[in-house]
Amino acid sequence: MDFPSDQDLIAYVERENAERKTPVDRRDIARAFGIKGPARTELRATLRRLEDEGKLALDGKKTKKPGQLPPVTVLSIEKMDSQGDLVCKLTKDDSDAEVILFSSEAAKQKPPLGVGDRFLGKLHQDKGRVRATVIKALGKPAGRMLGVFRSTRSGGFVEPVSRKTKTSFEIAKSDTGGAEDGDLVWAEPKTQRGYGPRRGRVAEVIGSVDEQKNLSLIAVAEQDIPVEFPRKVIAESEALDLEASKHHKDLTALPLVTIDPASARDHDDAVHAEELEDGGFRLTVAIADVSYFVRPGTALDREAEKRGNSTYLPDRVIPMLPERLSNDLCSLREGEVRLALCCEIEIGAKGGKKKHRFFRAKIKNHQNLAYEKAQAIEDGAMEGPETVRTLFKAYRALVIARERRQPLDLDMPERVIETDKNGNVTGVSRKERMDAHRLIEEFMVLANVCAAETLQEHDREAIYRVHDAPDLERLDTLKEYLEGLGYSLPKAEDVASKNLNSVLQRAREREEMDIIAMSILRSQSQAVYDTKNIGHFGLSLKHYAHFTSPIRRYADLTVHRGIVRALGLGPGAERDEDSLRLQTVAEKISQTERASIQAERDTAARMLASYLEEQTGAVFPARVSGITRVGLFVSLDETGADGFIPARTLGWERFEHDEKRNAMVSEHSGAAYTLGMPVKVRLLEVTPVQGGLLFEMITKAGEPEEKNAKPARAPRAKKKPPLRAEKKKPVSRHEKAKIAASRSKNKKRRTDEEAEDTRERRAAKQAAEKKAAKERENEKRRGKPSGPRSDRREGDRSRRSGDGDAPAKFERRPRKGAAGKASARRAPARKGPAPRRGPPKGTR
Repeated sequence: MDFPSDQDLIAYVERENAERKTPVDRRDIARAFGIKGPARTELRATLRRLEDEGKLALDGKKTKKPGQLPPVTVLSIEKMDSQGDLVCKLTKDDSDAEVILFSSEAAKQKPPLGVGDRFLGKLHQDKGRVRATVIKALGKPAGRMLGVFRSTRSGGFVEPVSRKTKTSFEIAKSDTGGAEDGDLVWAEPKTQRGYGPRRGRVAEVIGSVDEQKNLSLIAVAEQDIPVEFPRKVIAESEALDLEASKHHKDLTALPLVTIDPASARDHDDAVHAEELEDGGFRLTVAIADVSYFVRPGTALDREAEKRGNSTYLPDRVIPMLPERLSNDLCSLREGEVRLALCCEIEIGAKGGKKKHRFFRAKIKNHQNLAYEKAQAIEDGAMEGPETVRTLFKAYRALVIARERRQPLDLDMPERVIETDKNGNVTGVSRKERMDAHRLIEEFMVLANVCAAETLQEHDREAIYRVHDAPDLERLDTLKEYLEGLGYSLPKAEDVASKNLNSVLQRAREREEMDIIAMSILRSQSQAVYDTKNIGHFGLSLKHYAHFTSPIRRYADLTVHRGIVRALGLGPGAERDEDSLRLQTVAEKISQTERASIQAERDTAARMLASYLEEQTGAVFPARVSGITRVGLFVSLDETGADGFIPARTLGWERFEHDEKRNAMVSEHSGAAYTLGMPVKVRLLEVTPVQGGLLFEMITKAGEPEEKNAKPARAPRAKKKPPLRAEKKKPVSRHEKAKIAASRSKNKKRRTDEEAEDTRERRAAKQAAEKKAAKERENEKRRGKPSGPRSDRREGDRSRRSGDGDAPAKFERRPRKGAAGKASARRAPARKGPAPRRGPPKGTR
C-alpha cells in the first residue's frame, strides 16, 4: 500500500475522532494504512510536520485536529455564570474552550457538583457552545492547594499558605488564570511524566495576600467553609414571611428582654423571670422558632446542614442561614413581634427545677440590653426595667443549684482581637467575665436540660451534646504534673469535676489560674454531638442537648423539630426519615464545628502575626503553653499570640522532653522549662500568611526539682542540720534512673582516667630508666665518661649539666644531620596523650 497523503491522514483523524471516545494514536494510523517497518519513521516525521503546519495536534502518541475537543474527557469546574450554570475547562488539554455544565445536571450527583470539583464528562455541541453531561464524579483533585501566586517570566509558581504543605507548583503562562503577583489562589496539579518540579494550574483567584481582610479567607478556604449561598437558597429565604400559625399563642405582653454582646446582630434568645410566693421563680426562655421557617427537605435545610453552624471570625461572620432569616425574621429585634419556641420553667428558692413545659408563641422583645448595661442596672449604676433585677435574683438561686452539682469551673477572661472598618488589627483586649454573662449561661443550660429530658420522656431519637470523662492516662499525667506544683488530686478513676474545681480555686488564690486551667483543659476529652446520651462531664449533667441557638447551630434546629413532633406543636416537625439519619447528621456537624474552631484559631494566628510583624526584635513577657520533643510553644501575655522556640536554640546545653513532668529538661544541669512557666522571649521572625511566630528564649531554665549530690572527688563537708524540716519534692522514677546513670557514668570516667594516668606515668618512667641504662652501657664500652660534654656531642642542646640519667624529654630533640644517631637513642613513642603533671586527676 502506498504511503498516505496529507489529506488522507487528516480525513482519517477527523472521521475516527468523531466516532471514538479517545483520539486516535500513531499505532491506529499505521494499522489503518498498513504502514510497517521503516515506513513508521516516515509516518512520525509526517505527523510532526502536519503539527508544525497547524493541520493536526499531537498529544503524546495521540493525534487530533487542532481545536477539536475529545468526545469524553476529564473536566474541572472553574466558576458559576450569571445563570447559575457551571463553567468547566478540560484538565488534560491545552484548549481554552469553556464547557457548560447545567445546574440541573450538576444537582443529579450526590452530593451536587460545585466549583473546584472534577468529573468525567461527555461533550456535546449545543447551539454554538459546548455542554457536558456527567459520566462519573471525581471530586476535588488530589493535591489541590491554597497558596500565594508569584509571577515569573515563564508564568509563575504558587507557594502554599499552610504550614503542613511543603510542595509548591510551577505554573505556565497559559495556566495562571489571570492571577497577579501576590494573589491568593487555589492551585491544582497537572498530569505530568518523569521528574522535575510539580506543574500545576491556577483554578481560582481569591484576592491579594497583602490585605489583612483576606487572612480570614485563607482559613475559610483551607477548611472548605462555604461563604456564598446558592441562588435557590436565597430565593427560598426571600419568599418567607412572618405569618404565625394557630399553634403560636400571644405572649407579646410579657416583658421579655435580650442580653447579648453590644455588637450582636442575631438575637436568638429572650428571657423573663417572675418571683413566686414560695420564694421560687417562674422563668421563660424564648428561642427563635427557626424550625417554623426552615422546613425539612428544603434547599434552606440542606444548606444549613451542609454548613452545620455559623463561623465567627475576628473580622467577619459566616452565617449558617441567609441574612433574611439570621438578621431579620428569626432575630428577636427590640420592639418587633417575632415567633418563638418557649420553655417555661419553675424553680425553687435554691434553684432546683420543679417542672417545665414547651409551647410556641408570638413574642415581643421589650428591650435589647448589652451585657455591660444589664450589669450596670444590677449594680445600681444605671436605671433600667425591674425585670432585670428579678432575672439576677433568679440567677442567684440557680447558682446555689450549680454549686451543688459542681460543674467544671473554667471561668477565664476572653481575648478579643479588635479591628477597624478595613479589617486591620488595632489591638487585643481582654473581656472580663461579669454576672450578666453567667446569668444568660445558667438560663440557657437549664433550657437545654429541659429539652433533652422532654425528648427522652417521649422516646424521641435526638442529637445530644455529650462530653465524656477524661482519659485515665491523661488524668495520671495531670496528677503528676500538679503534684510537682504543690496541688493534689485523687486517683485517676476517682477524679470528679469537684476535685478539679478545688485545684482551680487554689490556683486563683495563688495567681496561677492561667497555668493550671491550661493544664486541666488539655486533659479533657472533646465535647461532640451524638445520638447516644452519655451525659456531660464538664457540666455534671446526665441529660443535655443544644436547644437555645437554632440560628447558628444545626443541632439546635434538629432538637426544635423533635420537640415540635413530640408535643404536636404544628408545622416544621421532624419527619420519620429525618430521625433515621440523625446519627449521620451528628457526626457531620461535629466535623463542621471542629472546622469552624480551627478556622477561628488560624485566622487569629495570622492576624496577630501580621499585627506583630513591625515589632520584630522586640522582647515580650510570655508563658510556656506547650512542650514537644522538638521545642517549646509560648503564648504572649499581652496579645495571646502563640509562637515556637526550637529546642536547639535553648542554649549550649542539650534539652530533653520529659513527658511525665511535661517539661524540657537540661541533661547537664537538670534545669527545666515547664508548662505555664513565665518567660521573656524575643521575636525573631514573622510569617503572616502561615500565622507563624519564631521566638528566641531569653529566660534561663529554672532550677532542677532536686539538686544532685556534690561530685565524689570533692571533699566532704559535715552537713548542718536544717533550721526547719523541709518536705522534699517527690522524684520520679525517670529522674532517679537519670541520676543513677549519671553517677555511674562519672565514676567510670574517673576510674578510667586515673588508670590511664597511672599507665602513662609508669611507661614514661620505664622508658627513661631504659634509656639511661643504655647510655651508660655505651659510654662504658667506648671508655668515655658520661656527662654534659658527651650529651652535647650526641645532640643534646639543653646546655644542662648532670649525669647520664637525663629525663627522656631532653633525649627527643635530635640535631639536624644526626637523625640516624638520634633516632637510635630516642625513647620509644608513647601511645595516647602526654603524661599530666601533678597528682592524678581525682586526688587534687
